[in-house]
Amino acid sequence: MLRIKKLDIFILKSFGLLFAGTFFICLFIFMMQFLWRYVDELVGKGLEMSVLAQFFFYSGLTLVPISLPLAILLAALITFGNFGERFELLAMKAAGIPLLRIMRPLIVFIGFICCVSFYFQNVVGPKAQAKLGTLVISMKQKSPELDIPESVFYDEIDGYNLYVKHKDRKTGMLYDVLIYNFEKGFENAQIIKADSARLEMTADKQHLYLHLYSGEQFENLKSQNMSQKNVPYRRESFREKHAIIEFDSDFNMADEGIMSNAPSSKNMKTLQADIDSMKLQNDSVGRAYFNEAMKGPYQVAANLTSRDTVRMEEARIEDYDIDSLLEVSTLAQKQKVLNTAVSRAESAASDWSFKSFSIAQTETSLRRHMTAWHEKLTLSLACLIFLFIGAPLGGIIRKGGLGMPVVVSVLLFIVYYIINNTGFKMARDGKWIVWMGMWTSTAILAPLGAFLTYKSNNDSVVLNADAYINFFKKLVGIRSRRHLFRKEVIIHDPDYATLPGRLQQLSEECRTYAQQKRLKQAPNYFKLWMGSATRDEVMVGINDRLEALIEEMSNTRSVSLLTALNNYPVISVHAHVRPFRIYWLNILCGVVFPVGLFFYFRIWAFRLRLEKDVERIIKTNNDVIYIIETMNKNQQK
Repeated sequence: MLRIKKLDIFILKSFGLLFAGTFFICLFIFMMQFLWRYVDELVGKGLEMSVLAQFFFYSGLTLVPISLPLAILLAALITFGNFGERFELLAMKAAGIPLLRIMRPLIVFIGFICCVSFYFQNVVGPKAQAKLGTLVISMKQKSPELDIPESVFYDEIDGYNLYVKHKDRKTGMLYDVLIYNFEKGFENAQIIKADSARLEMTADKQHLYLHLYSGEQFENLKSQNMSQKNVPYRRESFREKHAIIEFDSDFNMADEGIMSNAPSSKNMKTLQADIDSMKLQNDSVGRAYFNEAMKGPYQVAANLTSRDTVRMEEARIEDYDIDSLLEVSTLAQKQKVLNTAVSRAESAASDWSFKSFSIAQTETSLRRHMTAWHEKLTLSLACLIFLFIGAPLGGIIRKGGLGMPVVVSVLLFIVYYIINNTGFKMARDGKWIVWMGMWTSTAILAPLGAFLTYKSNNDSVVLNADAYINFFKKLVGIRSRRHLFRKEVIIHDPDYATLPGRLQQLSEECRTYAQQKRLKQAPNYFKLWMGSATRDEVMVGINDRLEALIEEMSNTRSVSLLTALNNYPVISVHAHVRPFRIYWLNILCGVVFPVGLFFYFRIWAFRLRLEKDVERIIKTNNDVIYIIETMNKNQQK
């Protein structure tokens, strides 16, 4: 019988509290980013609070699916980072509990979250998208709130352009007013200049009531024409003048049917039905266009018999001298033939351009519907993938809180966003297959999650910076130096009596090795890759004896001897031989000339360095022998 254990409750409680907090943080961040896109439709239009509340509510519903993966990634990183930092994860593994067993309650919980994400995208999301799209279109169509600036021409009133030099905000009076009325056209503008004015909104919010004081009005009496030199106009002076201007400032909600064809406002069942319909439509229309092309433009629209038509179809253009036929025609006949050919060509080009545009529009709509269908699955599955990335990564990093986990999660999500957005655009534009573009991010991140889970389950140091630094040091030939220090507790002292003889013997072996190998000479390229030996056993033995002597002498209490021991080089015993232990890999490396040439010069450089290391070992041996003999003499005295 399946029972929930205390460990599962502890893990779910630790993860659940963090997940709730990170989810609302991520949702707030995405809403602010979404708001920034539509700030122009919201600011300065006097929208009511109910309209703004609907905007934020529907935008929040549509952003829930995209907020869930980032929230899961961040919560998993922080949760398992806290476990690692407090050694709780270590205690669980020490008790024999593997990582997947620790993650089991979270896998079940995130599976439920994946279902919730899919439900939001398939049921709640389309309705919210339709409401939000209708609301955004309505906000774009709403006229801005009337706020005429000073010393700037104001053109937000349709058909009018107003200039106000000074404005009294307390009384609402406008001074030095200039009004251009373009309702009859730009060249027949009505111009009004007034010392002061006042604007009011009517009760129905459909008109502006304009009061003008002490001014003049100029207006043409008839339409102005470019051929006319003098145009009569009318000039009117007034002490007070009133006018009504149409200005709809009320908020009018658009019809929701305007978003009915948007892919984002459809569920998977509707999307699949529309996809099948568009595929069938494109196939039928394409087949009809093909049949029309084979019959229509290539048939001569003349009164020909069926026999003549058959003869024309079987005729070959190589059998006729077209140029001679054209030359014997009169000028009028040539002009007629050319005009007819150009007309027919232009007509055919226009017809096929329109048909091509029609097919392309249907193809674009089809790809958008298919990307929307796949997105509902990939975005839901991303929640589970990010759990398998965040949980093991948090266990590897072993850093809790909002520092390192936030940085890592943001970087990973940016990578996911770039890959996902690139694949989406490639699929939408028809450059990639739709399913390939939409599942690219999943195909890349799923193996990453499996790799991190495997490494964390085996306590791998995959993110240990020292391991990578040492690897690159070995690759480019940078080696570390010895750092021997005096030990606090020494159990066995070095055998100072036999050490000089053993060091002398090591020096002789080094001299013999240098004479036999001739390390300063460039190696033969073909012998380097064709030889069978992949290890230098002689140098391995020399290095083993050297390290044993250094380990023994490091137990000394003499500071001068320890200082001399630090002069011994750290030898790379395999860098001066073939890079691979498998014979055919070495052959392949030598055949691929650029790769083989790189390793050839690298091996040669390490041979030269090994020559210097051998000389340095001999010199250091002499120094150490001198120090030991001095110590032995002092002890005898």
